[in-house]
Amino acid sequence: MTETTGNTPAEENTSNEMPGVPEDLAQCAMVVESAMEHLLKENHPPLAIASALLGGSLGLLARSMDRDTILHILDSAAHSVRTGEIHAATQAQTGSESEKA
Repeated sequence: MTETTGNTPAEENTSNEMPGVPEDLAQCAMVVESAMEHLLKENHPPLAIASALLGGSLGLLARSMDRDTILHILDSAAHSVRTGEIHAATQAQTGSESEKA
């Protein structure tokens, strides 16, 4: 018998849209993405949105982990920018969204 208690349609959709991603991470990502879309619709500049998210993220990391771990995360992010990985992933996501439309 399959346990379905506590699984809402929104939770099931999250795991379907982001296979291989832990459920809590997928849910957080969807909330952040929704907030960004809302702010863009309200005509807030993308740089202001990104800066606020980055500042908030760094503050959260600072409250929950040590400096060396934060620097490792930032180094990994910088590496993704330098190699073009982040732009390729963004373009792939944009392409798959336009295919859905």
